[in-house]
Amino acid sequence: MDYKRYIAQKLCIEGVSAEETAELIATPPDPAMGDYALPCFKFAKLLKKSPAAIAADLAARFQRDDVVTDVSAVNGYLNFRVDRKSFADAALMQILAQGEAYGGSDIGAGKTVCIDYSSVNIAKPFHIGHLSTTVLGGALYRIYRFLGYRAVGINHLGDYGTQFGKLIAAYKHWGSREEVEKGGIHAVNDLYVRFNNEADEAMEAEAREYFRLIESGDKEANALFDWFKSLTLAYVQTIYDRLHIRFDSYAGERFYTDKMAPVVEELRQKGLLKESNGAQIVDLEPYGMPPCLILRSDGASLYATRDLAAAIYRKKTYDFCKCLYVVAYQQNLHFQQVFKVLELMGYAWAKDLVHVAYGMVSLEDGAMSTRKGKVVWLEDVISRCVERAREILEEKNPALENKDAVAETVGVGAVVFGALCNNKIKDITFSYDKALNFDGETSVYVQYTCARAASVLNKAQTEGLAGGAAPAAVGDAEFELVKLLAEFPAAVLQAAERYEPSIISRFCLDAAKLYNKFYLDCKILQAEGEVRAFRLSLTQAALTVLKTGLGLLGIGVPEKM
Repeated sequence: MDYKRYIAQKLCIEGVSAEETAELIATPPDPAMGDYALPCFKFAKLLKKSPAAIAADLAARFQRDDVVTDVSAVNGYLNFRVDRKSFADAALMQILAQGEAYGGSDIGAGKTVCIDYSSVNIAKPFHIGHLSTTVLGGALYRIYRFLGYRAVGINHLGDYGTQFGKLIAAYKHWGSREEVEKGGIHAVNDLYVRFNNEADEAMEAEAREYFRLIESGDKEANALFDWFKSLTLAYVQTIYDRLHIRFDSYAGERFYTDKMAPVVEELRQKGLLKESNGAQIVDLEPYGMPPCLILRSDGASLYATRDLAAAIYRKKTYDFCKCLYVVAYQQNLHFQQVFKVLELMGYAWAKDLVHVAYGMVSLEDGAMSTRKGKVVWLEDVISRCVERAREILEEKNPALENKDAVAETVGVGAVVFGALCNNKIKDITFSYDKALNFDGETSVYVQYTCARAASVLNKAQTEGLAGGAAPAAVGDAEFELVKLLAEFPAAVLQAAERYEPSIISRFCLDAAKLYNKFYLDCKILQAEGEVRAFRLSLTQAALTVLKTGLGLLGIGVPEKM
């Protein structure tokens, strides 16, 4: 049962929906104040009463029952107490019955959400700057699927532009097939960096010509490009596999080459296209934005041209209810312009396009530049984290079995959680020490909590013990834990509505802290009778929810650590 919604529906505050009321209901910092609390300050203007008067009136009218046993008004707050035994029994029954499906729903049945994320560049290795878009998009993909949506993961490849002419020119001057095959994507990137460091005007002109040949369908130029592309995709797949990332489409910029002209023509026919210094633009000044550049003066297309074509194609192909673009906040203006142009074109679904902006990720030495060759490769960050995890595991538990597999799960989880543990818009400076802290706000802490719970359950199974219903008296540590576990479905839904996986990250941290408090305050295996049975059920429920939460983020859980 969603107790917050249950309370909100019983309150029936005039002019306020049950959903709005439920969102305001929170858990008091001190359990002595109550199990739930509703601040009435936001209702003062609407109801033209003081918060204290509103709380007193609502408390007097509230119909107490077997679920909500007590209501009191204190200083503008409405405090509620629920029957702990019935609450715990209902929550644990639901969690244990649904298992890994707990927290999911069919709210998205029959609806499609397109998610554009990762968007790697062909012929360039995966650097740490791609971490957030990749794991944030991957988490949203899993969350929406968990809620019954058809999620379409799109890797909008960066496979169009003059840089590929530069790459072919560099390969022709300095490369060999043998060296590139041996060095893979890093050998290709070295050629690109060398071009930017050493190319003269003649080579720049040569690069422009090679790009023209690619566009015109030249067999040799396209064969080289396709080779570079295959090397890139094989390379990035190894990283996607480690991060548990999947896609349903790899349609990139080049895919829309023949789809841009119809969009340009549609803009012209609808009177939206204007000439400015030889270029073709859509004037957005009336909407507080600079013009959206559609074609350069030489007729070349731009990112906006391709994004317009992509949005229209995706709507026709997938008929999405939402299309998310998981792209760094530096592109805020770009997406505002693209979405506004689509709106001006008369597409009502433009309102369903969402830019999911996020902050930047870096290590302590700061930003990166692929052109200058100063870059931190994501594969190196992951591998180093895994190596550090193995060293820590060796120190903490030398007898641990499958240490390499556990280190992989712990190390990769630390990298993913490091990008998802805080609000997505914040810039992140990744620290190996902080990410692998067993006692900090990390995935390692949550994974270790899961291993602790699993150990309890394994011992119980060995002893032939099983779970059961709550006793007549449910203690504070037990109740605080079960109360939080009951809010997991609401957390998942909120994460989807706000495009914010960190809500699940924080939930997992809070649940792990409460489980560890329960573990230390309450004897589990040493307890007797119905108390022991209930505590085993609570342990199983906590483990189930924590594993599901981490799984939605793309993080695995070792059975032992």
